[in-house]
Amino acid sequence: MRILITGGAGFIGSHLCEQFIRDGHRVLCVDNFITGIEANIRSLLDQPSFLLIRHDISRPLEVAEPLDFVLHFASPASPPDYLKYPIQTMKVGSLGTHNALGIAKAKGAKFLLASTSEVYGDPQVNPQPESYWGHVNPVGPRGVYDEAKRFAEALTMAYHREHQVDTRIARIFNTYGPRLRKEDGRAIPNFITQALQGKPITLFGDGSQTRSFCYISDLVEGLLKLMGTAFHESVNLGNPQEKSLLELAMTILRLTGSSSPLVYRPLPVDDPKVRCPDTRLASKELGWEAKVSLEEGLSKTIEWFRAGGSGL
Repeated sequence: MRILITGGAGFIGSHLCEQFIRDGHRVLCVDNFITGIEANIRSLLDQPSFLLIRHDISRPLEVAEPLDFVLHFASPASPPDYLKYPIQTMKVGSLGTHNALGIAKAKGAKFLLASTSEVYGDPQVNPQPESYWGHVNPVGPRGVYDEAKRFAEALTMAYHREHQVDTRIARIFNTYGPRLRKEDGRAIPNFITQALQGKPITLFGDGSQTRSFCYISDLVEGLLKLMGTAFHESVNLGNPQEKSLLELAMTILRLTGSSSPLVYRPLPVDDPKVRCPDTRLASKELGWEAKVSLEEGLSKTIEWFRAGGSGL
């Protein structure tokens, strides 16, 4: 296939680029490097089937060659990133999604939107099924990301219904693994970096808020399965094993052998108290479920961070 992926130098995007090249496909990687890292795709740059396009997909993009698939992964995704770039986050979720859908429509290509569990906001239902409409504060600091993704989902379905674009929507829950940035700002890279440096582990609130953590190889498999279906509604992709952030911190301390103390800070505004995917739809429609245990995935991720964050 000939695949265009926006945000291809990001954490998830670069793993997808690598998988597509490994599988013998042609990849056009579009990234403006606002949060993406060229080191993530450096090993692919000399591949004849890989093309890097330095471009902000919030602006129109002309693509000369034919395409079979457009995957829209461009967006700041961690709270520190989208709080630093609030307008760019809104633009890539709206204008960027519009431009990516326009490319898919013009090329007669299939389209996959990387949405997020954040469309559920601070949920009042746990675990979260796709049928749950969410509990989102549109004017809070997290609204720039939450509402950008909610708009992107609505626009994707509008293009499917109005223009018959063959679309898919993945609601991605917390994903981790090699290539996470140390300064990403989310729990796993924060905790691992602090533990390896012997610095205090920073917990917000009392650490009882929960998350579910999906290893990157499981997510990539789920995305590939979604690409191979004709299912157009939103699908949760994540690991349904729910853990408190305190449990996560203690596990990382044990696996790293660190004696870092725990310190507690006030809970950020609108920080979700629970987060766990109901994955029955993915199991039914895709025949997919996460397989990598948290301990196994964390061990691999810690090994990568110990090596200085260079490709293992």
